[in-house]
Amino acid sequence: MPVLDLPALPRLSRAERVEAIDGWLSGLLADALSGTPRAARRRGAAPAGPVELGVALVAVGSLGRREPPPHGDLDLVLVHDGRPEIAALADALWYPIWDTGLRLDHSVRTIAEAVAVAGDDVKAGFGLLDARHVAGDPEVTAALRAATLGAWRQHASRLLPQLRDLRRARGRQVGELGFLLEPDLKEAYGGLREGQVLRALAAAQLADEPPADAGEAYTFLLDARDALQRATGRASVVLVRQEQRGVAEALGLSDDDALLRRVSLAGRRLAFMADQTWRRVDAALVRRPRGRYRRVRREPLAEGLVRQGEEVVLARDARPAADPGLVLRGAAAAARADLLLSPYTLKVLAVHAPPLPEPWPPEVRWSFLRLLASGRSAVPVLEQLDQEGLLARMLPEWDRVRSLPQRHPWHRFTVDRHLVEAAAAAAELTRDVDRPDLLLVGALLHDIGKGRPGDHSVVGEVIATEVAARMGFSPPDVAVVGSLVRHHLLLPATATRRDIDDPATVERVADTIGGDPGVLQLLHALAQADGAATSASAWSPWKAHLVAALVARVHAHLVAAPAPGPVLEPTEPQVTTAAPGVPEPGGAVTVGLQTVADGQQVTFGAPDRPGLFSRCAGVLALNQLDVRAASISVADGRATSIFAVRPRFGRVPVPEILADGLRAALEGTLPLAERLRQREVDYREDGARSAAPRVSWHDAEVAGAASTIVEVRAGDRAGLLYQLTTALADEGLDVTSARIETLGADALDSFYVCDPAGTAMSPERRRRLEVALTAAARGVAPDPAVLGAADA
Repeated sequence: MPVLDLPALPRLSRAERVEAIDGWLSGLLADALSGTPRAARRRGAAPAGPVELGVALVAVGSLGRREPPPHGDLDLVLVHDGRPEIAALADALWYPIWDTGLRLDHSVRTIAEAVAVAGDDVKAGFGLLDARHVAGDPEVTAALRAATLGAWRQHASRLLPQLRDLRRARGRQVGELGFLLEPDLKEAYGGLREGQVLRALAAAQLADEPPADAGEAYTFLLDARDALQRATGRASVVLVRQEQRGVAEALGLSDDDALLRRVSLAGRRLAFMADQTWRRVDAALVRRPRGRYRRVRREPLAEGLVRQGEEVVLARDARPAADPGLVLRGAAAAARADLLLSPYTLKVLAVHAPPLPEPWPPEVRWSFLRLLASGRSAVPVLEQLDQEGLLARMLPEWDRVRSLPQRHPWHRFTVDRHLVEAAAAAAELTRDVDRPDLLLVGALLHDIGKGRPGDHSVVGEVIATEVAARMGFSPPDVAVVGSLVRHHLLLPATATRRDIDDPATVERVADTIGGDPGVLQLLHALAQADGAATSASAWSPWKAHLVAALVARVHAHLVAAPAPGPVLEPTEPQVTTAAPGVPEPGGAVTVGLQTVADGQQVTFGAPDRPGLFSRCAGVLALNQLDVRAASISVADGRATSIFAVRPRFGRVPVPEILADGLRAALEGTLPLAERLRQREVDYREDGARSAAPRVSWHDAEVAGAASTIVEVRAGDRAGLLYQLTTALADEGLDVTSARIETLGADALDSFYVCDPAGTAMSPERRRRLEVALTAAARGVAPDPAVLGAADA
């Protein structure tokens, strides 16, 4: 019996694997046709007799395409002319394959049966397009290919819409390859399956063969799949994070980001070609009235451009080589009409469009702004310009961010697509600002500095000012665009990490923007657009509320108007329970509950005592409430602690339970630390994969000399806020307010702390507190030796 060296297969190239597998299968079929008993075949008997006519072994799937993966299955069809002994022949062929341990997807068909299945089942018909002769009678294989191809073309009007819907549904389920951090190389939209679909559409004679660059993208994804399977030793198609570095090295790429970028570029090219091809196919499948001649309506849209059907094409008198503004004029016309440029028009513009003069003429800049102002309909048009290289030709800086991955859990897109999405979101806010043109350009360029050394906001400011000047904006407008890029994170970062009711916070923001209300207005709109383009987690209703409140305070400061009220205001108590050891009514524990943006506000009232704030935080954590912001005030010996919370599992907090919990925590009958440790075990929240905790100080941003801001970044888990505030209380510090932000698996908690005695915090005390906070963030007790070293 022929022998296949399975351990050696993964090390072979695809062509060598095809040759080895084909040779082995040919021998197996010869054995089966020769009638050699199975026992003799196992002893290695040589095949005897000629191969019979009327039977063929046909490969489909990856083997049929000559693309077998290092660790994959075999898709085989035994095609025959109706002979009665085919079942015994099939058994004699399949069993030796199963004996090797290879996975086998097999079928036995006559040509008529195969054609019937192909015409009825889109998946079967799609698979049979890859049929390739392996062994047996080649005329049978040729007849099968001709028959199935004829059936595919005959039933295209019914099968192709099914195939389109299958791919789109799968894309919605798995995602788009170009924007995934752990992409499915096969099934994600734009993956290997799209390359196969493009060939299937060409086989139906409704589309051209895929262009060379699509073939190159497909080949790269095949190489990445093979490298992944060699690295994992199994039939993997999902490029998980821990395997990316090894795959990058196997492909000769510098690092895992370079790999992900190449995968994104390949996936986006295949997805773009698939979308473009499907539009042509859908148009071809539409039933049209019979007639010898059909007049195509052409509707003028702009100079040199007309609408033809559902596309924008060049007018007969257009002169692309002599019209520098034609590209952007056509893109703007297409987006405004919610259409796309025709593929032929794109090709003509890519070949003949001249470089834009510098600075851009006003009409060119106006076309570009009209394109951006089109909102959502501009996204696919900008993708067209990008895929044909026209966008990078106008904005050379674009190449550095094309398909650049963003490994932040909030981001849904690569850097370039995020910028386009931000511009589309900004288009919906243009009526809220006095300079919509600067908002649109700022949104498109706000992350243009990513992928370069240094702070992307600082680097991006320089790039954005150069781009804005090249676009022909005036020097004052260029400075505003640069300021938008430089400070696009100012409002969200300040609102979520600082006490916006602190006048020092408001003054710092006002000074940073140069006291310009117009810049503040633009930054607010840019923050909204940036958050919307990132993800729902990045721009929650609560964050939007905080940013809007900060903007209102800064604006009031700039125009000397009355400032709005506090973000967190005490809620009238709904539940009252006696505090331990304190006579009524001044010692009562009260709890108020109010619905606010994206959650609830809980107000605790209790007699002031050390550690009260941390116990309130512990009770909230025990009730599965995530804290977003907090403040505490003390008057006449009574503390009011206000927390903005969001239920982790959607259950609204119950005031009675919170009141009873705080009362029990104060009297010591509720072991908060032990209960929270048990909850962490129960929910298996593990921060081991997070970076080491980091503690930082910000003295320059406080309201008074006796106060300090301390930031702690650590892995998020149940009870983290309780443990951090307990560490602060153990060091004799009071927390006056807190801002809590969750960044994926990490938390960034900012605390305003002060010493009740009014003393400043010494460097030794800071070091000691850093040790205590780091230990609390890790959920362990501080090492006495480390504490001693901090004191020293």
